[in-house]
Amino acid sequence: MFGLVDCNNFFVSCERVFNPRLLGRPVVVLSNNDGCVVACSNEAKAIGIRRGVPFFRLRHLAESGELAVLSGNMTLYGDMSRRVMSVVRRLVPRIEVYSIDECFLDLGGVARPDELGRRLAATVERWTGIPVSVGVAPTKTLAKVASRFAKRYPGYRGCCLIDTSEKREKALRLTDIGDVWGVGRHHVATLRAQGVRTAWDLTQWRSQRVRRTLALPGLNMWHELWGRSVIGFDPGSARRSVTASRSFKSPLTDYEDLRALVADFASTCADRLRRSGSAARIVTAYIRTDRFRPDLPQYANAASETLDVATSDLRELVAAAARCLERVYRPGYGYKKAGVTLGGLENGGVQGHLFDGVDRQRQERLLAAIDSVRRKNGRDALRVASQGSVEAVARRDYRSPNYTTSLDDLIVIRVGRRPED
Repeated sequence: MFGLVDCNNFFVSCERVFNPRLLGRPVVVLSNNDGCVVACSNEAKAIGIRRGVPFFRLRHLAESGELAVLSGNMTLYGDMSRRVMSVVRRLVPRIEVYSIDECFLDLGGVARPDELGRRLAATVERWTGIPVSVGVAPTKTLAKVASRFAKRYPGYRGCCLIDTSEKREKALRLTDIGDVWGVGRHHVATLRAQGVRTAWDLTQWRSQRVRRTLALPGLNMWHELWGRSVIGFDPGSARRSVTASRSFKSPLTDYEDLRALVADFASTCADRLRRSGSAARIVTAYIRTDRFRPDLPQYANAASETLDVATSDLRELVAAAARCLERVYRPGYGYKKAGVTLGGLENGGVQGHLFDGVDRQRQERLLAAIDSVRRKNGRDALRVASQGSVEAVARRDYRSPNYTTSLDDLIVIRVGRRPED
């Protein structure tokens, strides 16, 4: 049996943990530069707000106080995600982290997986403040279906179990084809045109027709809807790449400004590598103008550099990213977005190079010391001199504090006041 833990309205839930005044209110979280809605509370959905809506259409609701609006705070959400996954691992050692707010569970050999799922949901919410829904089924795809029912219906008490043919058929008949894991938006219209409205309708197709219409991934999904597990469980699944990027509130034209931001992106990627015990061999930097402004000159380009030895040293990665940027930068354009991607990731030991001029053992001791300082004092306690500040170029008018990762943003609780105060 497989389980899926799915955090309910995760970004909104993270904000509510530290701001109880948001409970029961319509709340939305915005994308980069406060552009559009990326997360909604149930109350916001009830008044017709959906993900992808441009914020300017909702500004009047925010100004009137009918809608609580927050800028995306990925630092906070990432840390809360790590806390949730840590709690899950206490109860189920074998997990596969699928996204920032979801993870699969290996429940093989568990006698009462539904009881474990309810206990897990209650424990995660009690220890982290994040409500979660748990789906349990013989396949990953059915577990995703089950988690949607657990989220939708309170009677499941946080966990829905699909363990019989009758339950499977009932669930699939009630699941819209667009809500099935593995059915992309571009396939939904094709399937609807051929009479497929629900997941159950798709299971009535023959396998050859599924393969012709949806290719091999669609066929695997079809088998999983029938209860045949074909998508494996990989608790050690490693990232293929790490990316840090940002859209800017105003176009940037100065090379030094861009170089400082690219250095900050590379440092962010290096920090993620260090936390996962990985190293990168390929560094890519890219820049692009505002594609939504066809009246302005357009330009986009990227450059990559392959290092002799994979590394997680922020100094090496920042320097390589700067060299890549220098190759693609062109004056005379207003750049709206930039980013850095690290590829060729290696885990564990790193293969050396005959002509490597770096003392890797000494480097590792230095990086361990940097990690220690950053863990105690925050990521910005130690920085490469060329790093800029993303905060200075991103629009985040409604951003919440970094409650869990910055000493300056710790919540202060005042119990009573002295008369002289």
